[in-house]
Amino acid sequence: MRPSSSVSLSSTLKRRHVLAWAAALCAGFAPWAQAQDKSPIPIGILHSLSGTMAISETALKDAALMEIEAINKSGGVLGRQLKPVVVDPASNWPLFAEKARELLTKDKVAAVFGCWTSVSRKSVLPVVEELNGLLYYPVQYEGEELSKNVFYTGAAPNQQAIPAVEYLMSPEGGGYKRFFLLGTDYVYPRTTNKILRGFLKAKGIPEKDIAETYTPFGFSDYQTIVARIKSMAAGGKTAVISTVNGDSNVSFYKELANAGIKATETPVMAFSVGEEELRGVDTKNLVGHLASWNYFMSLNNSENKKFIASWTAYAKSKNLPTASKPITNDPMEATVVGLRMWKAAVEKAGSTDVNAVRKAMIGQKVAAPSGYTLEMASNHHLIKPALIGEIRPDGQFDVVWKSKGPIRAQPWSPYIPGNAGKKDAPL
Repeated sequence: MRPSSSVSLSSTLKRRHVLAWAAALCAGFAPWAQAQDKSPIPIGILHSLSGTMAISETALKDAALMEIEAINKSGGVLGRQLKPVVVDPASNWPLFAEKARELLTKDKVAAVFGCWTSVSRKSVLPVVEELNGLLYYPVQYEGEELSKNVFYTGAAPNQQAIPAVEYLMSPEGGGYKRFFLLGTDYVYPRTTNKILRGFLKAKGIPEKDIAETYTPFGFSDYQTIVARIKSMAAGGKTAVISTVNGDSNVSFYKELANAGIKATETPVMAFSVGEEELRGVDTKNLVGHLASWNYFMSLNNSENKKFIASWTAYAKSKNLPTASKPITNDPMEATVVGLRMWKAAVEKAGSTDVNAVRKAMIGQKVAAPSGYTLEMASNHHLIKPALIGEIRPDGQFDVVWKSKGPIRAQPWSPYIPGNAGKKDAPL
């Protein structure tokens, strides 16, 4: 009986050893197993390539593809190439959610880079939270949101909107005392203007000196609204705060020029107009109007020179429609910064596992084309500078003001009632 028991015991131990090894491999050595995997890592790119937002979002898709190509040429991530999966939600907000679900469940993407409008992000948000995906959102927004499944690489209001209005009210910015708030009719303009109303009232601006109006996406007939702006400006010291989005900006700026509204008298401070949106506009009559961003193409520093050179070469190599006049802008920079931080976080974690990457993202730093080193804070927002630029005749911007240094994002605005108890907590 002894020999038989011995053989049985030996076989049992071997089986247990194999099972334990397999369990350990699955539970504790996933990064090692992944390091041996040489298959491509799918990356989702979720931007409108048609419809009213294509004027802004197409460039972000191309910027993401440029950075992915550069990463692949340098050896990829964890020894694996990145495989971009590009989808077009066509400026259709419910379709953003549908496409995001497909990217995460069908294409099994490691992360999604995309959205422009807050309504598209709000559409995607419950999907990435349900499926534990990661969304890298590269555009300024209204704040009032914190999600462990989103990294916000654009600006919060205290990194763009508030500094812009403070500048306009200062002697340096013209000392303006009346404000016309004009926006596209959706969550970002309405919430941002709610914040700005609270800020202006806190600064002593009376209700009668604040006007507010909204237009639909794709709106083009700005004649009546521009006439209202002109009438308000007749009362003195009036500035326009524009949160108009998409191709409506072309119509709005053309009507400003037609009405003879000059920046020296009634400046427009835009939060969603950059170099790309001015591509189709005769900017000679718009010189001096303003925009508030965290990056401008005209910045003179070594990182920006490399960024512009890379984009110029990429646009020409891919024969992009815009290759004859390659332009960079703020959301393109935020897209590239997001991809570089994601790559560094994956390499730090040794895995594309969402929970591991989320943890490794905090504290990541990138020397950005803005000329600043940007850092990802524990609230999933970039710490970044605020800049204000004046439109030049060539459609570029001269920087007329910048913050003393990078600003930590404040997602919950103190100018919205009920936010006093909300904490900017780590996620």
